[in-house]
Amino acid sequence: MGYGIRLRVWGDYACFTRPEMKAERVSYDVITPSAARGILESIHWKPAIRWVIDRIHVLKPIQFETIRRNEVEGIISARNVQQAMDGKPITLAQIVTEERQQRATLMLKQVAYVIEAHFEMTDAAGAEDSPEKHYNIFLRRARKGQCFQQPYLGCREFPASFELVEVEEAIHSYAYTDVAEKDLGWMLWDIDFNNEMTPHFFRANMRCGVIEVPRSKGGGEPLL
Repeated sequence: MGYGIRLRVWGDYACFTRPEMKAERVSYDVITPSAARGILESIHWKPAIRWVIDRIHVLKPIQFETIRRNEVEGIISARNVQQAMDGKPITLAQIVTEERQQRATLMLKQVAYVIEAHFEMTDAAGAEDSPEKHYNIFLRRARKGQCFQQPYLGCREFPASFELVEVEEAIHSYAYTDVAEKDLGWMLWDIDFNNEMTPHFFRANMRCGVIEVPRSKGGGEPLL
């Protein structure tokens, strides 16, 4: 295991969408490992490193809220855009009044987590890359609140605030410290982009407010 980091993230709303829900958006109970990795990558990521989520601390009670809003039914396909760029007479406009539909979203509110993670060096690492270098870059950026893109909590309209948890700082204020075990069901672990975007799942058990995230077998699947 490389250098470990701890990052506290929080926000007013979050939606970590369950892929099995097609018609309406329904959030998982807590942040998924893949969403946590996305937050870390928005602060510091290079091809030379790969973030690995070790555990997730749930700091606030799990609360849901339902909203209903107007959305357009689809998006303009990349294929149509490419054909338009090639000079073909393709209509790229969308008529909102014809494609508008109402959809409900079951989302989380008032969320806060501490993400424990480390990174591993990849085959893309060059001679100028070292674990110390990338570790210090992440620490410096996290302490200053810097990011390459605004991190978000499942959906881009739900921005995430973040701050580094220093090594000497204790993690406290659990909402579930007194709950020995809470089964959160099967949860999306990550998507294997090297294998036709194959999704992998794991059984999320929260013990005293902490979810241990399984490691990878090396082939993209979680080690359960």
